[in-house]
Amino acid sequence: MLYDAYEFQRSMLAGASALANFGAGLLNNPANPFAYFGGGPVMASALEVFAHASAPRGKPEFALDFTEIDGRRVEVHEEIVLRKPFGQLKRFVREGVEGGPKLLIVAPMSGHYATLLRGTVQRMLPVADVYITDWRDAKLVPTSEGRFDLDDYVDYVIDFLAHIGAEGAPRPHMLAVCQPSVPCYAAAAVMSADNHPNRPATLTMMGGPIDTREAPTAVNTLATERPYSWFEHNVIATVPMTYAGAGRKVYPGFLQLAGFMTMNLGNHLISHWEMFKHLVQGDDESADATMKFYEEYRSVCDMTAEFYLQTIEVVFQTHALPKGEMLHRGRKVDPGAIKDIGILAIEGERDDISGIGQTKAALTIATNLPESHKQYHLAEGVGHYGIFNGSKWRNRIAPVVEQWMATHGG
Repeated sequence: MLYDAYEFQRSMLAGASALANFGAGLLNNPANPFAYFGGGPVMASALEVFAHASAPRGKPEFALDFTEIDGRRVEVHEEIVLRKPFGQLKRFVREGVEGGPKLLIVAPMSGHYATLLRGTVQRMLPVADVYITDWRDAKLVPTSEGRFDLDDYVDYVIDFLAHIGAEGAPRPHMLAVCQPSVPCYAAAAVMSADNHPNRPATLTMMGGPIDTREAPTAVNTLATERPYSWFEHNVIATVPMTYAGAGRKVYPGFLQLAGFMTMNLGNHLISHWEMFKHLVQGDDESADATMKFYEEYRSVCDMTAEFYLQTIEVVFQTHALPKGEMLHRGRKVDPGAIKDIGILAIEGERDDISGIGQTKAALTIATNLPESHKQYHLAEGVGHYGIFNGSKWRNRIAPVVEQWMATHGG
């Protein structure tokens, strides 16, 4: 019923969005005299904001066709180098550029597509051979492909690193943004315990929930104030017959989006009001930037129920990793096994999703890692999304990541 109600609402809003878009175009038409006086521009802008907010969305594209290296424009194209049922490994090939550090960017499986990290990829392209985990929308994966849980996530990360590393030394680097910090850390520990030749040379974690007991946020509180059974019975839905994954149990992306929007409702309302004012005033650049962010932000996908529920339990309720109790395929994940991976923990001063100290905990639990292989960076005045996107990421945070990769190049 949950999914059916959402689909009904989405269908209704799709028609309203199309009408609003048509009305905005009509009122903005130079041939229309109402476009020049009276309430025409205001009405057109209001309709445009509504059309954008309610328009149906699919999977966005990265659209990173070029980068600049040493003042020279370099063409870029995407390649799928490894396909798996619930995700694929994508490489951004820089034409005519050989060598350079290999970097695996692990995108969150938290209701958004990997394209949410477009700015992260774009900034690292001039300095690294960039790969990214391109997770699939769970509602599009047939049930015949089986399950996908937190253990599988760790396996995927290991397989991706092994594939990248198999192409030649030195060892690859890994950057985890938010949610994947825990499975990436677990993968690093498992690979270290096995002395895997393709274990990452560095692991950078940005705004990750390694130990959510530190400075709990509203997200952490939501996950701990209700029992596991509540999530199992109230937020899990069955994919309807209209999708390839019909019958699969999922945590719908639209619920995740609704949660984030509600948690930051004031900020989102202000952003839309500012976008409305920019449109009225003709400030296309500011309005376009806000629209592009929300275009990405509202493009959501589903997670498998087993992955979502296991993450709730392991990461937010039992705190298994920092307590030394996390298991992978029945085997204990030992942070003490990490001895030669450069770990960089980055946190945002104004992060309202992963509180200060949650990512830093990764350094504390790596008890056998030399201090020379540990670094902490607090990005002042930066919120959760500013850690990996925007000017502060490009100018203040990315250089720290670059330097760390250069120092511990494997």
